[in-house]
Amino acid sequence: MSRIRAAFHDPDGARYGIPTYWWQGAPPGYATRRQLAAAGLRPGGQPVAAQVLWAGVGGIRAAYLYRLELAAPKRTATPAQLRAIRAALLARRTCRTCGQVRPYYIPRSLGECLTCAYPQEVAA
Repeated sequence: MSRIRAAFHDPDGARYGIPTYWWQGAPPGYATRRQLAAAGLRPGGQPVAAQVLWAGVGGIRAAYLYRLELAAPKRTATPAQLRAIRAALLARRTCRTCGQVRPYYIPRSLGECLTCAYPQEVAA
């Protein structure tokens, strides 16, 4: 076992307070948030069960692990929520000045589409 792995190997949590493993050294049954999301799951209110530590850019990096058997299925959006999201995204593409729906999001810094914000450049 390398020195780095030995430094981050604390399965009983005596040194770090929670069970700690090295990069790719966690036992089966644990997953990160991203791994849970990829599997269609979420932590479901459970506390962090363990962590993975590794030496990265800027110092020691950590990834928190959750128990797979306590994970809950991801919630899906209701039809009303999906309609609200569609309406909000359409509003971000609609110019307040000319009222046209553009194929891009209107820059918040301008508050209007590029055609309305820079009419002299469009005419040229």
